[in-house]
Amino acid sequence: MEPTLIQNLGTLVMLIILQAVLGFDNLLYISLESKNAPEDKRSYVRKVGISLAIILRIALLFILIKLTEIFQEPLFKIDLGKFFHGDFNGHSLIVLVGGAFIIYTAIKEIWHMISMDTGDALNEKKRHKSVAQVIFMIIIMNLVFSFDSILSAMALTKVFWVMASAIIIGGILMIVLADKISDFLAKNRMYEVLGLFILFLVGIMLVTEGGHLAHIAIWESPVTQMSKSTFYFILVILILTDIAQGRYQRNLSQAQERAKAKRKEEV
Repeated sequence: MEPTLIQNLGTLVMLIILQAVLGFDNLLYISLESKNAPEDKRSYVRKVGISLAIILRIALLFILIKLTEIFQEPLFKIDLGKFFHGDFNGHSLIVLVGGAFIIYTAIKEIWHMISMDTGDALNEKKRHKSVAQVIFMIIIMNLVFSFDSILSAMALTKVFWVMASAIIIGGILMIVLADKISDFLAKNRMYEVLGLFILFLVGIMLVTEGGHLAHIAIWESPVTQMSKSTFYFILVILILTDIAQGRYQRNLSQAQERAKAKRKEEV
């Protein structure tokens, strides 16, 4: 039986919420990657990158609907006995490579932050990517992140216009929120480190998901996918730790200033 219009609209609302929940890590990557573009072009690359990614997401949705079995068919197997075993398909390879690249990006940016250079000197030395390069990376990683949301959408409905509408509306929300998140990080640079560690966590989550899809086992221990609940639990812990650390440092600085002022008065 074909779903009614009311049922389709209800599914559309659920898919939009799903896009928002699953899109948080994507937004964080877009905000951090756009910093590699010249400052006056950052908003532009975010808008163009997400807009082009929306078009490609719809194309990917159409391809997955028609060719789902191809992405799930085994491509090759690696069997090194007890040391390593894995059955790789197209889906698992895309997720694994995407997760590994995100981990690399997070580690590289964290290394820049803890280098001996000051922030201003580092920004001067850091070579910006071209606008086309940043847009390309945003599109590619957007597609990597889109696999989960598209497959989840296909599990909820078979109506193409409902899934396509959710992708478009979710993309518009991403364009708006990406600018706001980027502005927030620019005004509160102390949260950049937190953002990079969250991005690192996202990479770990994707790698474990890819390992689970590929049935990877190391020393006969299968790779277990990190659940979304575990991801958000660790995310909350990271945020609370960062807030507590920030307040502690602020209180410590104020106490030191009061102690200095008191010593001056005694002198």
